[in-house]
Amino acid sequence: MTDGRLILIRHGETEWSRNGRHTGRTDIPLTSDGEARARTLVDRLTTFDPALVLCSPLERARRTAELAGLTPSALVDDLLEWDYGDWEGITTPQIREQLGDPSWTIWARPIPGGEQAEDVAVRTARVIRRVLPILGEGRDAVLVAHGHLLRILTATWLGLPAVDGRLWILDAGSVSLLGYERDQRAIVAWNT
Repeated sequence: MTDGRLILIRHGETEWSRNGRHTGRTDIPLTSDGEARARTLVDRLTTFDPALVLCSPLERARRTAELAGLTPSALVDDLLEWDYGDWEGITTPQIREQLGDPSWTIWARPIPGGEQAEDVAVRTARVIRRVLPILGEGRDAVLVAHGHLLRILTATWLGLPAVDGRLWILDAGSVSLLGYERDQRAIVAWNT
């Protein structure tokens, strides 16, 4: 049994996240609302004493960490958002119209020119392996990253297929907590 907790922080709002555009590798800044929300994380994180803070190298994640009062131990390419390939910068309704498929979701079909959900899960499994020794010592680790990536990381944490990340929503500027119930990996708090 371990008391270590894995704290997930999704970056604050960007113009594209506000507009529902798929934002993978495009490096865009936080909006003023995104910055304000990131500042509120300072008080919410005071109960944690992280031994490790890993952050996506993209500006929106780095700025969120800074405004939340966190100093990343490392910028980690495995925490980059899902590479949406041909769908980068396009909304779900636009993609549905292009494809003539009103039921299309990012989770259900291959991504032309980008990563598949299972590819992202491989990256998240590496991140989990990296934090497990810290958690095993009963210490906390923080990941500052992106919505879809953190949802897939959570599915990976729970031993579920990557596409099961579709089952929960993660708001911009939110904090979630993964941990254990006895020896079972679990979601402790979500989207707070």
